[in-house]
Amino acid sequence: MNAPTADETSRSHEAVDRLKQPAFELVALAASAGGLNALSQVLSGLPAGFPAATVVVQHLDPNHRSLMVDIFSRRTSLPVQQVQQGDRLCPGVIYIAPPNYHTLVNSDGTFDLSQSERVRFVRPSADRLFESVAANYGKRAIAVVLTGTGKDGSTGIQAIKQQGGLVIAQDQATAQFFSMPEAAIRTGMVDFVLPLAEISTKLIALVETNP
Repeated sequence: MNAPTADETSRSHEAVDRLKQPAFELVALAASAGGLNALSQVLSGLPAGFPAATVVVQHLDPNHRSLMVDIFSRRTSLPVQQVQQGDRLCPGVIYIAPPNYHTLVNSDGTFDLSQSERVRFVRPSADRLFESVAANYGKRAIAVVLTGTGKDGSTGIQAIKQQGGLVIAQDQATAQFFSMPEAAIRTGMVDFVLPLAEISTKLIALVETNP
């Protein structure tokens, strides 16, 4: 049998690389009231080596230092860090939006922090994050709306869907506060309405399924 040519070897390597690519590269999660416990459960269910980057917006008191990195670092096997201006998204890392800053994702995979006006009375805003993710990651992104009051995220998920991404919302039975998930569901743009305990399992199945 003849040895493979250089072109055949190159094509074989490219095929292997494609198989290793996750179906989705970015997961964006949003929560408000009751979010600490909900986020802890979802993030703790993601395995080491989870092949997508994960970005979290949790509505926080702008006048206090966030302890979310410390809390989540004890509950997940993935590295956790608070976003800083210019940070670059890496697979398998959980990024936490800092208090009082809108957190946006740029087309080159870097973060942009902004103190522009509040959206639906909050900063950081899930809508702003989701809209930037939709514009720059499109069908490679999943948005997740968890427990919370208000309607933050309901506009942004429509942008995610219009660009070919997927949307998950927490169900009423397990949401401590259902206003945010309900507002998302009412748009008709949610692909999966799930109990909290099933969300991490669904994310793993979606992200690790080759396109």
